Order: sequence, then C-alpha cells, then structure tokens
Amino acid sequence: MTIKGKAYIAGIYEHPTRKADGISLAQIHADVARGALADAGLSRDDVDGYFCAGDAPGLGPMSMVEYLGLKPRHVDSTETGGSSYVIHAAHAAEAIAAGKCKVALVTLAGKPRSGGAPPGGGRKPVDSPDHAFEAPFKPTVLNLYAICARRHMHEFGTTAEQLAWVKVAASQHAQHNPHAMLRDVVSVEQVVSSPIVADPLHRLDCCVISDGGGALVIVAPEIAATLKRPKVRIIGAGEAMKNVNGGLVDITYSGAVWSGPTAFAEAGVKPADIKYVSIYDSFTITVLMTLEDLGFCEKGKGGRFVADGNLISGVGKLPFNTDGGGLCNNHPGNRGGMTKVIEAVRQLRGEAHPAVQVKNCDLALAHGTGGFLGTRHGSATLIMERA
Repeated sequence: MTIKGKAYIAGIYEHPTRKADGISLAQIHADVARGALADAGLSRDDVDGYFCAGDAPGLGPMSMVEYLGLKPRHVDSTETGGSSYVIHAAHAAEAIAAGKCKVALVTLAGKPRSGGAPPGGGRKPVDSPDHAFEAPFKPTVLNLYAICARRHMHEFGTTAEQLAWVKVAASQHAQHNPHAMLRDVVSVEQVVSSPIVADPLHRLDCCVISDGGGALVIVAPEIAATLKRPKVRIIGAGEAMKNVNGGLVDITYSGAVWSGPTAFAEAGVKPADIKYVSIYDSFTITVLMTLEDLGFCEKGKGGRFVADGNLISGVGKLPFNTDGGGLCNNHPGNRGGMTKVIEAVRQLRGEAHPAVQVKNCDLALAHGTGGFLGTRHGSATLIMERA
C-alpha cells in the first residue's frame, strides 16, 4: 500500500508562546488542537484518529483523549524524539489509507524553558540498554553533536564558517517572524566569534530552548474535498533508525540516507524537484549532514552547499526553515519535527511571510531527526505537494 495522494494536511497551528508560565502541558495540547481544527474548518467531533508522542502528559493518548474530549477509533503514540511528528504525519496517512480513520489530529506540547526537562533530560537513562556502556563517558546532547561536526571537518574539510552560514540563513528568515525568539540577523563572523560550547560548535550553532507546541489535522481525500482551506497532499514518506551498531558506526551520516530515498521513491520525485525544505536544525551540523544524506548535494560537499546564502529564501537555490527554525524561532519541548511540517505547509499554501515566501512553491520536504546524531536517532522524511 502506498500513501501517495491518500491523505491531505488540512489544518496546522503553532502555539505563539515561547515561555508558558501558568499554562499546563495539557492546556497547550488543547490550545494547538483547537487552533489546527479551526484552521481546517473542522470540529472536535470530527476527529476519529489521535496521534501524540512522549511529550504528552500522563498516559499518552489515554490521558489526552480524555482531556481533549475525543472519541477516536485509532490512536498512535510512536516515540522517536523530535522526528516523532514527521512520522506521525506519515502514520496518519497510512491509517487513513487503510480506512482506520478519516480525520487525524496530531498534537505536540513542551515546557523545557519554564521548568521542564532540559534537552535530552526527558529520557530515563538508567532504564536504557546503552546506559551501562555509555554513561561512564558522560555523553551530553552538545558533545554528541559536536563529535559529528568535528569528524565531518576531519573527513571533508568542512569549516566553522560554512556551518555558520546555516545560522545566518535561519536568522535572515527569523527577522520576519514576530514570534521568533531570536530575530536579530547575524553574520558568519558573529557565529564563529560566539563562545565555544562543545568544540567545534559555538553557542550560535545551537538551537533555542523554548516552550510551546503545534498541531496538524490530516484528513481523507473525501473530507479534504469539502473544506475551503488550500489543500496540501502527502505524496511520500520514509522513516529509519540509526544506532551505534556495537561501536562499528560512521558518524559522518545520519538515518536520512535511508528515510530520504524511501520518501523520494514513493513520491516519484527527485531532490532537484523540491522547491522548499524544512530541515531539523537542532544544531547547524544537523542541517548540513541531513542535506547531504537526502541527496541535495554529494557527501562531504555540504559545507560548500550551505555557504554564501544558498539556504536563504529569494537568494539561494534551496530555501530552508523560513520561520527561523529551531536555530532562531522555537524548538517546543526540544522536539522540532512538528514545526518543520507546519512551515512546509505554510509554504505550499502560499501563507509564509511575504518576505520569505518561495515563488511557485508546489513541492516541499520536511525532515525530522530525533535523538542524538552521534549515537542513536530516528530520521523521518515527508514529501508534500500543493494540490
């Protein structure tokens, strides 16, 4: 079974808050659910499928279905960190194609900035099978990405200045987003002169930590036909897990080398056909490696590909993260896959900010990376088209 053309993204909503004092996680889930359903022109009573990940409080879908007042006949609580919501979009399309539901709601909420878990702190390391082997070496989120950057530099000659161009592009876009946490445009020099946090990554190579959330409403074709909003069709998806393979691992590539080709094959398109990309940007190195692994440039040439403004809308040939992404806009719950899908839908609808809207944007890709680039992570790729 293919999901190509079997489901449409009908509703999107991104919570405007970046610091959610006085708001519970459940309330944020409810706010974004209400917003996405209103955007689609549907009601809570229309929802018959619900999707959430590990950010959902309580007993996941059991708690949230009750809190939201839903009566679904299909639920999914797949957990792959920040890539979960890209996978959920695909799983919702699969469920719709299989006749399990017709209106799927996907919600995300997180509060790491106002007192929740720090990046990587939401897991229970003592319960994981890798704990006894890796914990003595004190891995952190920062150094598990920094080792990938350092290895990429060693293997391919990638430079700190090239990585900085990813942040520069994100900042060029964020200046037009009134909700973005960091709206100041930065230069390559400012990025590389910011403090080193984990060699070779600088402070400005890292994403923001924010509260917030988002939601998607994904529907069957017959439902989409009755709605007034612009239609965005899901045409391809891929998911993959990458791990350390007992220590025999090459950290110069990510799981996108498997999820990307699967998505492109199902969609029947090539990287060169894509007009806009939303790429998970936990760190600048994440973007560079992902673009290589998805086939937008050769392995090892990502540094040259992202340099000189090539990712800036209206300037470069591959606009990315036109909302400012995780590097500048937000990273709700330390899980950025949701906002990657949301901004891709905005672009396909022609509803991005006019200063960053990609002309004739009819084909877009969203990619999520969840976990740790230097060890185990989940990769998810979603390809969408304007219907």
